[in-house]
Amino acid sequence: MLAHASTRPRYAFMVLSLIAEVADAGGEAGPFVRRGNKQFTLRDFLCDSLAPMGRRDPRRVALAERVKSDLILEDRMPVDPVAAAALVEDEVRDRVRASGKTNLSRAVSELVGAGLLKRYYKGFAVDHENRGGQRHAVYVLQGMARCLLSHRMATPPPPRQLPRNLPRQGELLFG
Repeated sequence: MLAHASTRPRYAFMVLSLIAEVADAGGEAGPFVRRGNKQFTLRDFLCDSLAPMGRRDPRRVALAERVKSDLILEDRMPVDPVAAAALVEDEVRDRVRASGKTNLSRAVSELVGAGLLKRYYKGFAVDHENRGGQRHAVYVLQGMARCLLSHRMATPPPPRQLPRNLPRQGELLFG
C-alpha cells in the first residue's frame, strides 16, 4: 500500500514509524514531543530524528564546508576551535532542519492521501495567509497505520470509574 501511495516509501515508513513511536494511545502525536528534559515541536522532532541518516552523506559534508566559508565571510567564525565547531554544527542543523521540513511535509501529504494519517493543527490561531501560522502540526494514525502502535498502547484504556454516590447524568428517577 505504502509503495503505491508514496514516491519514497522507505522514508514515508520511517516517518510513520516515528509518529507511531511518540503517539498516545489514541494514535495522536503532537503538537509537542518531550525527549528527556527538552520539548520539541513534532515536526522539529521528526526532522531531527531523520537527519542523522545523512550525516556521512557527501552533500552534508559539502554543506558544512559552505557554512564554514559563509561564517568566515560574514566574520562570525569564533577563534576558539571548539566554539567554531559548535557554531558550524548549529548552523548545519538549522539548514538541514529547514530542508527536512519540506521532505517531511511531502511524505506526510502522501500518507494523508493514502489514508494512513490525519493532519490538523493546534495552537494559537491568528489571521494568517499560511494556515499553519503560529500553530503546530498534530498527526493522527488512521486505518492500517494504527497497527504500528505498541500493543500496550493499542488496547483502549480501562473505563473510568465514577464515584457511586454521584448521580450519573441522564438518569431520571420516577417515583
